[in-house]
Amino acid sequence: MTISFHKIARPMALAFAINGIGAALFAEPQHGIAMYGDPALPPDFVSLPYANPDAPKGGRVVTAEVGSYDSLNPYITKGRVPWQLRFLIGESLMGRSLDEPFSLYGVLAESVETGPNREWVEFTINPAAKFSDGSPVTTEDVIWSFEILGTEGHGRYRGFWEKVESLEEVRPGTVRFTFNVEDQELALLAGLRPILQKAQWENLDFTESGTDVVPITSGPMVISDFEPGRYISLTRNPDYWGADVPFRRGTYNFDEIRLEFFGDETPAFEAFTAGEVNFTREFNIARWETRYEFPAVQSGDVVKSVLPHGRPTGMTGFVMNTRDPLFADWRVRDAMLHAFNFQVINETVTGRAQPRIASYWGNSPLGMQEGTATGKVAEILAPFEDELLPGTLEGYALPAGDESQRNRADMRVAIDQMEAAGWTIEDGVMQNAEGTPFAFELLLEQGSSENLAMADIFAETLESMGIAMEIGVADAAQYKERTDAYNFDMTYYRRGVSLSPGNELYFYYGMENADTPGGRNLMGIKSPAADAMIDRMLTSPSQDDFVAAVQGLDRILTAGRYVIPFYQWNVSRIAHAKELHHPEYIPVWGDWPGWQPDVWWYEE
Repeated sequence: MTISFHKIARPMALAFAINGIGAALFAEPQHGIAMYGDPALPPDFVSLPYANPDAPKGGRVVTAEVGSYDSLNPYITKGRVPWQLRFLIGESLMGRSLDEPFSLYGVLAESVETGPNREWVEFTINPAAKFSDGSPVTTEDVIWSFEILGTEGHGRYRGFWEKVESLEEVRPGTVRFTFNVEDQELALLAGLRPILQKAQWENLDFTESGTDVVPITSGPMVISDFEPGRYISLTRNPDYWGADVPFRRGTYNFDEIRLEFFGDETPAFEAFTAGEVNFTREFNIARWETRYEFPAVQSGDVVKSVLPHGRPTGMTGFVMNTRDPLFADWRVRDAMLHAFNFQVINETVTGRAQPRIASYWGNSPLGMQEGTATGKVAEILAPFEDELLPGTLEGYALPAGDESQRNRADMRVAIDQMEAAGWTIEDGVMQNAEGTPFAFELLLEQGSSENLAMADIFAETLESMGIAMEIGVADAAQYKERTDAYNFDMTYYRRGVSLSPGNELYFYYGMENADTPGGRNLMGIKSPAADAMIDRMLTSPSQDDFVAAVQGLDRILTAGRYVIPFYQWNVSRIAHAKELHHPEYIPVWGDWPGWQPDVWWYEE
């Protein structure tokens, strides 16, 4: 196994090396496109650097999933869909390389061309491209897909569509997007939207599809069998049109990808130890070191792999809903952070083996620096000084906690902050001037036993402050319904962020989408400063400017105290049957959608 960390710096430098805007321009159709500069792979590349073009075909990979589903359409808001389906069945005009911050190469499109300032982008469809039913992929399908996703699809697709001035066929087999705003990323985002078959949906309601409709797509895998709540089986299409497309060589090698569903983590793990499941990820190092000594591991039939990556930490923790008056005051949120004794919780849950997340872009060059903001970061944050919370400009670090349950220093701060926000302890109960107790619910999804363990410890601490935290557990359907409607006080939160962040951040942290049902801005942040940082990322004229904008946003989010962070995963821990293999070279993004099951294969 090899992961070349010097390659992290190289693509990052390549991505940000801009001499004006000219370095990013294409004067004629190209095989690929990068956010800045040129893509790393040449026009005649054989395969992705982390794929094995000679990998054998056959076998199966079976994973255990906790929860259930009631829809097979990952492109709409309604319904519960296994998260993997969006990546396994949807094929786009271009595909993303996991070995570069943001570079795309042709899949359905055989070439891409942009205007002088990326005010437009053209894609020419590969004439061999076909849907799984054998019908050709046409420009009509492309145009319809963008229109339906942009108007009736999931919220993740709508922000892009609002920035499209026009979409038209400019010559046979070629479509052109013209944009109505200056945004360097739009040309790339256009290449990543799934292309669906228009004819399949002509007499159907796209927004209401459940398990009665299996989307027809052009990818290598098709849904061949399923039973809601039990399993989904995807099989390799033997007539897949794109087997010789360079981006696809050495990918989707399994004959079957099967998702088995379980009510909670215990039977899911038992299925793995029994051999009914042959691949699992472990996110808890304590369990990794204690539970994975069963006979199949000892005999070598199951392999344990620890794989590094170069991704930012992202943010994982308990998120507070600022739409709720209880958590609208930053001092209350700060009190919650001080009351959450990470040292004790980390000792209990992981044996103190995993470090804490310090910020959203930690573990990367884009993360905020310690101490007072300086240079460009200070310069671009300065106009928003009056609205920024304490710690944003002068520097912010999470409460340290201590090894004792009492955690007196932080608890003293927590109580002081609650008092500053108008809450005091009277007769053992935290209450406001009107005598209303401070009480809230932490909403968790059924089966999340690790989160529940942390919640129990947190609840005990809050009880000592006179705060009643009820732990509510909902099944998958109820949990999605409530979080989609932002009907919660506090809940579990996990958000991955990119080495090349862009338009998706409007959906995560933007004001415009803060109250859109089904959105991903769970904390409800509405900050002109945050929006300004995202705007600046997308129009940055230099490397320094881009990095400063991301670091500025990292400060705003972290000092905003919206999430109580857990521990970080800077490696992936994977246990799998010995017959499952992956190339030795691990991309910068590591274990991420696009790597597993994409480049794995089965071999006795």
